[in-house]
Amino acid sequence: MKRPHTWDPDRYLTYAAERGRPFVDLLARVGATAPASVVDLGCGPGNLTALLAARWPDASVTGIDSSPEMIDRAHEAEPELAFEVGDLRAWAHTGSADVVVCNATLQWLPDHLDALPALVAATTPGGWLAFQVPGNVGEPSHILRAQLAAEAPYAAHTDGVAVPLSHDPVTYLDALTALGCDVDVWETTYLHVLRGPEPVFTWVSATGARPTLQALPDELRPAFETELRRRLAAAYPVRDDGTVVLPFRRIFAVAQVPGGAR
Repeated sequence: MKRPHTWDPDRYLTYAAERGRPFVDLLARVGATAPASVVDLGCGPGNLTALLAARWPDASVTGIDSSPEMIDRAHEAEPELAFEVGDLRAWAHTGSADVVVCNATLQWLPDHLDALPALVAATTPGGWLAFQVPGNVGEPSHILRAQLAAEAPYAAHTDGVAVPLSHDPVTYLDALTALGCDVDVWETTYLHVLRGPEPVFTWVSATGARPTLQALPDELRPAFETELRRRLAAAYPVRDDGTVVLPFRRIFAVAQVPGGAR
């Protein structure tokens, strides 16, 4: 049985500015003016949920995340906002909001296209559904982890572990259009200029590689980490100014659902 993975808010926030930029870009395309209710599905440590409250100060803003560790940090960091532990799919079948934001979360649901109808239905008529998913699974940061995880002696422990998955932009465009939404879909490749020791390992160990690392027994994890660090350092060399550039493609979708005033 695979051990369930947990999230580390401190490590996740190491590059908070870089991780937060796509959220800001996503939010800029949401046309809601005075929503009564806003929900942040997959809110993480809550630092970006606070931007929703700043954008719509009169709205009831709620952050939901499946990680108790992340929700604990969110309560500490933003005590004036509402946060709760919850499952995105369960909320989609029971909740309702004028603006639904899902930032860098859907990629952890292999069947997330199947979740879109429920998310659209949970968005009030005329409301807005906005999400962003990483589209960089073809980059060395993912390929090197997958290759190493498939080698002995690691493969026996990492087979079937959670990995991020996303689709091309047109797939989201077609899926949301078929649900009757007015849709804006685009992609952006960010060139994150990172500083610090082994920055790409630090980045991936907080997100895409974390389930793999936690699936390994304690006696194997150090050797895996050492080799992954070596391979990542070769793929993302340090530049003359001491920085490392991490290209990161992300896919965005903003949909206004049918009904209400347009």
